[in-house]
Amino acid sequence: MSTVWLMAAALLLDQLLGEPRRWHPLVGFGRWVQAIERQLYADRRLSGLLAWTLAVLPITLASWALIALAARCSVWAGWALQVLLLYLTIGLRSLAQHAAPIIRALRAGDVAQARHAVSMVVSRDTAALDPRQVAVAATESMLENGSDAVFAALFWFVLLGAPGAVAYRLANTLDAMWGYRTPRYRRFGWAAARIDDLLNYLPARLVALSYALCGRARQALACWRRQAGRWESPNAGPVMAAGAGALAVRLGGGAPYHGQWKHRPRLGLGRAASADSVEAAMGLVHRGVVLWWLLLWCVAWLSGVG
Repeated sequence: MSTVWLMAAALLLDQLLGEPRRWHPLVGFGRWVQAIERQLYADRRLSGLLAWTLAVLPITLASWALIALAARCSVWAGWALQVLLLYLTIGLRSLAQHAAPIIRALRAGDVAQARHAVSMVVSRDTAALDPRQVAVAATESMLENGSDAVFAALFWFVLLGAPGAVAYRLANTLDAMWGYRTPRYRRFGWAAARIDDLLNYLPARLVALSYALCGRARQALACWRRQAGRWESPNAGPVMAAGAGALAVRLGGGAPYHGQWKHRPRLGLGRAASADSVEAAMGLVHRGVVLWWLLLWCVAWLSGVG
């Protein structure tokens, strides 16, 4: 039962404090990763795998050792450290904070501000996006980042405790830094991209199911079944297709990346994306988090009864 309340405490801490604005551990991790890359970079997959291991494994083991040491001093100290570490790996309030200015700008008709706000959360070129395209980008980001920045960390916390959540967050960050199919990272970043795909495989499908259960279930499941396989990412496809179906909104379609227009499949069905769909996507993420916590509580309670 302790996992249930530790998760609740971390989510509450996230809602109260949001992400640390100063001295965020991931900023330090980014510098550590850059130092490793400078020393070990080579256009080979093995070099990338070695760099990934040196970046993630020592910090994960250190988190496990610190929790064990704290627990030896006091059970409460061990729990407090787990809550702190889980809090640092999730970004639910941060996601909502990024969504808010996009929603406000779209509703005010301020396209320039909407483009600027959405550029904070997406990798596509935003300078020429029209309001609908901004809304598509933001809605997709809320759905996908909800899976990556919230649910997957919670999944690995339930499975392996705080060290599992830490390892996942570091791996996900490495994918964001090295997982691009550019000439520099095509081989060196291969391990980071594939490991992130593996770690997200099951969580992404649980998230897709959660989005369906928290929205228009039949429509979400149909979109997942018919559309997810067309998407380039094996994990973003189910998440965004199910999310789009749950919200009854049209997502996907072409988008500009790095100066080139990229053709992408259509996702979902129903109304065009708008400020309302961005807000609805955040609501879907929040309802999914509540659903996960309630299901975990039920499992823990039934296990205790048994």
